[in-house]
Amino acid sequence: MNYVDGFITPVPTTRQEDYRQHAERTAALFKEHGALSVVECWGDDVPEGKLTSFPIAVKREPSETVVFSWITWPSRVARDAGMKYAVLTTKHVAGHCLWPTKHTDYSVANSGDKIWTVRVASPRLLSTVTIREMADIAEKYCGGYLRFTTRNNIELLVSDEKKLQPLLDELKAKKILIGGLGDSLHGYHITNIVHTQGWIHCHSACTDASGLVKAIMDDLHEYFNEKTTPGKVRLAVACCTNMCGAVHCSDIAIVAIHRKVPRIEHESIKNMCEVPSTIACCPTGAISPDPAKKSIKINNDKCMYCGNCYSVCPALPISDAENDGVAIVAGGKVGSLRSNPKFSKLVVPYIPNNPPRWPEVTTAVRKILETYIAGAKKHERVGEWIERIGWEKFFEITGFPFTFQHIDDFTIARETFRTSAAFKW
Repeated sequence: MNYVDGFITPVPTTRQEDYRQHAERTAALFKEHGALSVVECWGDDVPEGKLTSFPIAVKREPSETVVFSWITWPSRVARDAGMKYAVLTTKHVAGHCLWPTKHTDYSVANSGDKIWTVRVASPRLLSTVTIREMADIAEKYCGGYLRFTTRNNIELLVSDEKKLQPLLDELKAKKILIGGLGDSLHGYHITNIVHTQGWIHCHSACTDASGLVKAIMDDLHEYFNEKTTPGKVRLAVACCTNMCGAVHCSDIAIVAIHRKVPRIEHESIKNMCEVPSTIACCPTGAISPDPAKKSIKINNDKCMYCGNCYSVCPALPISDAENDGVAIVAGGKVGSLRSNPKFSKLVVPYIPNNPPRWPEVTTAVRKILETYIAGAKKHERVGEWIERIGWEKFFEITGFPFTFQHIDDFTIARETFRTSAAFKW
């Protein structure tokens, strides 16, 4: 038995020919993906109803005509598969597909639509005053439209070119930083920094995300909007090794670290913690029961100082003002362009926290960035540049000491880490 999809929609009466052309093109696409037939019916005798009718159902305006159409498929299974692959974006007044097919060259590129995206940096943790200010700007220039990117940028979407320069002027007057990532034609920039909560919200944080990120971006802001880099440079900060941020796959990243095993408050364990859950939460199996004390014990050699146990058991505090700090890693990326995705690798094992400006950290990050800029080829990511020149050469030209912490002796999941989803054909 055939399967039928039916549709009704209002179309401006003066745009009948535009809709006919749109219907021809989309019908070809549906047929390409398995439809048997597509029928479009332009309303002629479609009276208004009292309780329900086609005009009431689509809330037809006086200047519109109701169109009734249906698509016939061989079966429900064929329909589900066909609709999945017939990737369309349609509008009532003009339709377009996302890309040309063998049946049509009618695409977004040929639609005549234009939009300008203005990207500005944000500190991620925003006050309501700042959010309201950005919303007012979006209302004034962008019809109220804006979006937040995964790396904490705010993108303002402008469809009227006359409003573009006034928007840029107002952003500059308010000292809101415009820029970020870029492209191969105009040059790349560093990204805004994606980061975790830090001391403000997270109970297991080893550093302050907001303060550290501000210190780094204050130091590198010219690479966000003026100076260019050979390729994309994505930055990240994670406030512990649980890494809520994208530290493992960013070009240059800071991961905060604890360096001491959690302190066991034995008297509190029995009142505050569930021992089986506390043992189970340790990813390395470092925690085991201590029946003599009706508590738990920790194997120091297995503990990796992640602080996960403290989330489950508050009687295992791990924060240490004197020993907590940050490590710097580099070379990670997600994309498969030119080379496989990469995990970040250790560059600087430990820098103590030095708030409020973290000068040692900002100096080290700038050193990595500017050495990369001086030696990388166009489009090369940080990890690709390092692998081309070799890690030995990297440590030599950056001046960072090579220590025993850089020796990769982690044997768990080795095969997984060396596996790539990239393929060639």
